[in-house]
Amino acid sequence: MPRAGTRPTSRDVARAAGVSQAAVSLVLGDKWRGRVSETTAERVREAARTLGYRPNLAARNLRLGRTRTVLLVVPALTTEFFAGVYTGAARVAARHGFGVVLYPSPEGIGPARDPFASAQAALDGVIASSMAAEALTAIRGEALPLVMLDSDPEASVGTATVNLDIADGVHQLTDHLLARGHRHFLHLAADVASWTFEVRARELAARLREVPAASLRTARAPISIKGAEAAAEAALREAAATPDRPTAVVCDDDHLAAGTYKAARRLGLRVPEDLSVTGLDDLALASAIDPELTTVRLDAELFGERGMEALLAVLEGRAPAAGDIPVELVVRGSTAPVPR
Repeated sequence: MPRAGTRPTSRDVARAAGVSQAAVSLVLGDKWRGRVSETTAERVREAARTLGYRPNLAARNLRLGRTRTVLLVVPALTTEFFAGVYTGAARVAARHGFGVVLYPSPEGIGPARDPFASAQAALDGVIASSMAAEALTAIRGEALPLVMLDSDPEASVGTATVNLDIADGVHQLTDHLLARGHRHFLHLAADVASWTFEVRARELAARLREVPAASLRTARAPISIKGAEAAAEAALREAAATPDRPTAVVCDDDHLAAGTYKAARRLGLRVPEDLSVTGLDDLALASAIDPELTTVRLDAELFGERGMEALLAVLEGRAPAAGDIPVELVVRGSTAPVPR
């Protein structure tokens, strides 16, 4: 045991666990797999917890030539989704002795300014969520490892790309509405030049082309309830007297769906009796509006976790895990069979 008033050392942990200091270093550095047993690793972790041992990160970082700091760049802190991405990334980072700095780009998906005098000197890597790749040049140059989230894997400049299965989410939503008899759709599309929104539009149009007599109108709106209300009202009013008047509105985002609710009410339409409405995100808003919103649940925290795990793999010279993150259709009260 360490002397009273002194900070416990790795030697104290090794003595308490009955192992070598090298074994302590392997376990607490999360490099023990295949080198020490699971039982030994747990004994070391338990000894460290009991003694209150914390590694000297400053000294270790000097040896490694790393700051053990990662930058997470998001378009803006406008929704809880990106807070969830940060929470997940920070949780995984903390387990590996890394810190995460959150940087909302003041230009949205446009060029992001370097938040430090030299990010390349202050960081070990960058995770960029829903950003155009060229927007990150000022931050990372060509030197820092980059993991892209919600980005085109075929055109990514990142070392790795992590995506949610947005295409499957759109398929689930569309099939849900088709099964309830809907054939005339309005797509309330986010007015944002981003790959993830391009996927939504492409997959919705492709699925409806397979269905006889289906029709699709598109209206664009900023991602805000007020902007969505104006765009949806204009589109629904214009289509009101046509044979293919939309009976379902597919919204790129839950905020757009909330704006569509307001537009429907202004036009005297009931949700879902006259108009079915869907979102995509499953924010807290989805269960706060009435009727509760049918939407696709995107696990933002898992998204952040996978992004951080991919960056750690890149830093350690390993291949990141492959495959998109599954999404889930959540059916609530905003969708119903097509009105007679």
